[in-house]
Amino acid sequence: MNYSKTADEILRFLGGENNIIELTHCMTRLRVKVKDSHKVNKDRLSKIEGVITIVESMGQIQIVIGNKVVKVYEEIAMNIPNSDKVINDNKTNDKVWNKVLSTIAGIFTPIIPAIAGSGMIKGILSVVAMYYSNKHGIDIKEMDTYIILNALADAIFYFMPIMLGYTSAKMFKTNEIIAMVIGATLCYPAFVSFMTGDSEVSLFGLTLTKASYTSSVIPIIIAVWVLSYVEKYLKKFIPEVVKIIMVPTLSLLIILPATLFLFGPIGIYIGNSINFLYKFIYEFSPGLCGAFIGGLWCVLVIFGAHRALVPIGINDVAKTGRQNILAFAGAANFSQAGAALGVFFKTKNKDLKTISMSATITALFGITEPAIYGANLRLKKPMICAVICGAIGGAIMGIGGAFGNAFANQGILTIPVYAEVGLRGFISYLIGISIAFFGSAILTYIVGFEDIPSRGMKGEE
Repeated sequence: MNYSKTADEILRFLGGENNIIELTHCMTRLRVKVKDSHKVNKDRLSKIEGVITIVESMGQIQIVIGNKVVKVYEEIAMNIPNSDKVINDNKTNDKVWNKVLSTIAGIFTPIIPAIAGSGMIKGILSVVAMYYSNKHGIDIKEMDTYIILNALADAIFYFMPIMLGYTSAKMFKTNEIIAMVIGATLCYPAFVSFMTGDSEVSLFGLTLTKASYTSSVIPIIIAVWVLSYVEKYLKKFIPEVVKIIMVPTLSLLIILPATLFLFGPIGIYIGNSINFLYKFIYEFSPGLCGAFIGGLWCVLVIFGAHRALVPIGINDVAKTGRQNILAFAGAANFSQAGAALGVFFKTKNKDLKTISMSATITALFGITEPAIYGANLRLKKPMICAVICGAIGGAIMGIGGAFGNAFANQGILTIPVYAEVGLRGFISYLIGISIAFFGSAILTYIVGFEDIPSRGMKGEE
C-alpha cells in the first residue's frame, strides 16, 4: 500500500482538510468528524486501496483499514493543522448516547495497547509460574525477576488515575500535565497509606471519605472533566501576566480538594454500582451473561457500543485482579475468525478468499473488524452463524466459570491469561473458543451465503 497516496485520497473524499473537525484512530479504524457530511463521498472512500469499509457510528465517519491504520493516520495528520487536538467547532447535534460512547472511546482507546501488552506479560508469567510449581515444586513468585516483570504487568492498573488523567485531559481539552499531577496525587504512597489506614483523615479540618484511589477509573475522569471548566474560567479572569503561574496553581488547589470531598467518593460509588449490576446479572445466570456478551460483542463493535463495556473489564482487573467479560468477548472474536474461515472455504471468489483468510488470521489475534466488514457482515449469513456460535461458546464459559487474571485483547496469544484461575475455568474457556471458532466455520460452510461474483469486488457493499 502507498500510504501517502491512500491518505491523500481519503482526505480528498472526506471533503478536504478544512472539512475535518476531529481525527483519531483506534486499532483498525480512522475515526473522523466532519463539518459538512454532504462533502463526503462515501462511495469513493470505500474504493480506496486499503479501505475495507466505511461505517457511520457515534457521530463519526469510521474508515476501517486494519492494522495499517496508524501509518495512514500519520500521513493524513501531517496535512491537517492541529490534528492531534479535538477542534471545538462542531456544529452537528450529536445524540447524547453518541457523545457518551465517543467520549469513552476517546479516553480508553489510547491505553488499550498498553493494557493488552501488560495482559500478555501477566499471562506468560502465570504459565511459567504454574509450570515451575507443578513440574519442579518451585515458587518463582518470590524471585526478583518475577517480581520485576509482575510490576511491569501491574503498573498500568496501579497507576490508572495517571494514565486516564492524561487521556481524559486530551479528550476534554484541558492541561494534560495538571490532570496527571492530580492522578499522581491519588497514587502517592503517603496519601495511599493514610487513606487506607485506620485513622480518620481530614483536609482543612473537614473529614474525608476514605477510599483507595489507586487503580480507580471514574474519579479521575470526573475530576478532569470538571478541571476543563475550571481552567477555562480561570484563564478568562486571571490577568495574562500571572496566568502561566496562577492558572495551574489554582486549578490544583481547587480540583484536588473537590475530588477528595466530592468527585472521588461519587466516582467510587458509581464504579461499585456498575460492577454490582454486572455481577448481579452474572450471578443471576452465568450462562445467559456469557451468551449475551459472546453473541453480541461483535455486533456492539459495529456500532462502537462495546466501548461502554470496556471500563467494566478494566475496573474489575484493577480492583480484583481478574475479569470475565473479555473471556466472553473472546468467544465472539473466535467466532468471527471461524465464520471468515468458513467463507474462505465456501466462496469461489478469489479476491474474497484472500480477504477472508487474511481476516481469519487477524481475528485470531484479536482484531475482528476485517472479518466483520470484509467478509461476515457483507455476506450476512456468516455474521449470523458467528453470533450463534459465539453465544454458545460464551454460555459454556459462563457456566464453567472462566476468568482471566489480566485485561487483554482476545486472541490465541492471550489464552494463557485464563490458565491461572483454575482448571475447570480454563477448560471451559478452551471449549468455548473452540466451539465458537470451529462451530462458526462449519455452520457458515453448511448454511452458505450468496457468493459475490468475481467482478468488481471492491464496489460491492
